[in-house]
Amino acid sequence: MSKRKVLVVDDDLSLRQFLTNMLRRGGYSIRAVPSGEEALAALAEEPADVVVTDLNMEGMTGMDVLRAVKADHPDTEVVMITAYATTENAVAAMKDGAFDYVVKPFNVDELKLILTKAFEKREMGEENRELRAALQDRFGYSNLVGKSQAMGGVYDYIDRVKDTPVNVLITGQSGTGKELVACAIHFEGVRKAKPFRSINCGAIPENLIESELFGHRKGAFTGAVANSEGLFASAEGGTLFLDEVGEMPPQTQVKVLRAIQERKIRQIGGHEEVSVDVRLIAATNRDLTEEIAAGRFRSDLYYRLKVVTIELPPLHERLSDLPLLIQHFLERYGEEFGRPGMTLSEDVKRLLAGYPWPGNVRELENVIQRGVALARTSEIDAGCLPPEILAASGDPLAFPTAIGPGGADLDALMESYERQLLTSALEEAEGVKKEAARLLGISFRSLRYRLQKIGMEEPTR
Repeated sequence: MSKRKVLVVDDDLSLRQFLTNMLRRGGYSIRAVPSGEEALAALAEEPADVVVTDLNMEGMTGMDVLRAVKADHPDTEVVMITAYATTENAVAAMKDGAFDYVVKPFNVDELKLILTKAFEKREMGEENRELRAALQDRFGYSNLVGKSQAMGGVYDYIDRVKDTPVNVLITGQSGTGKELVACAIHFEGVRKAKPFRSINCGAIPENLIESELFGHRKGAFTGAVANSEGLFASAEGGTLFLDEVGEMPPQTQVKVLRAIQERKIRQIGGHEEVSVDVRLIAATNRDLTEEIAAGRFRSDLYYRLKVVTIELPPLHERLSDLPLLIQHFLERYGEEFGRPGMTLSEDVKRLLAGYPWPGNVRELENVIQRGVALARTSEIDAGCLPPEILAASGDPLAFPTAIGPGGADLDALMESYERQLLTSALEEAEGVKKEAARLLGISFRSLRYRLQKIGMEEPTR
């Protein structure tokens, strides 16, 4: 780890020497200059982590140095030192971005503590920038895969709205990637440095969702043992993603509508309204116009949320993207599971291409994840696929009949086929095992043995 760099600026030679010796003993890399002009020249050659500057100097004052440093090196922290302290000077320095303000004669331990905190703040800022870069890489455009015409329209909408404050409604079937689009809008846009918060409106009990959104004061209701700021407040300056917004209770819809209109919220149990600057992105797999007609969703909230609507196509309407998506998930889970270079057998490619994908991209991801986990070699064969994909081919014996160069896992293939037939028989028999056994032409005892063997029923004790 490189030494922390400090630039000392003071026209008093003895103080410069004192600070240089003290900080160098503390393990810092020190440069010291007698004027503000020389300080800016030194920073142009080599940036510093922290600048310690006197306030009153001839030529450029400490305030001039502070403003110049913050203009050209905004991540550098500045600590002011002066023997002529006034409240006005202190307020002005802090307002212009000074980290702290130290009065001469100062306590050495106090100055060391202030410098430690200044370095911690700078390092935390660097970590936050790295985290934001990682989040942008994980949730930005790169996580949306596809070159089909339908996805081209989605990318175009994201690009056009990401730097605006407008609310966006994302529609589409479950599993099409609505949250990924919401993340891309946020992490590719001007609000990417601010928080991204999300809530699944269908997963929170009705009596708790308002507290989650708006926060509450201690004692506002049974169980409120501490204050909670809520998602609107914690997303200040950023984005709040309302997933499955069609599940939001009617009373909560009223309060969300008011928050959008007034840009203010009030915590449960609180008396003051707080202004909020939050961009809303909502998503739903429901037809909200039908929900409005049925009286379950407010039309005024609907129109507030759908300033821009982005509709995600189901996977069966963008099958040209299937090879790209498969490769994307093979690489992701191959790396995650320590199994790089995973491929699909020709039989698997054929089966995946002919499957209707009712669960959309999420189902495809799960299938590839399963395949990478179960494959005995670097090639995923049909024995690694879920039974429903084998059954959907229209051929009840849709198993590979030729042995590929990687060989075949006969036990896995037979188990998969057996599981498929047992599941189908139980569904046809509506769960009645004796009837399922009759449909399969086996005894009830044999049925139970087979179910236990493949883990579809607990063994009898």
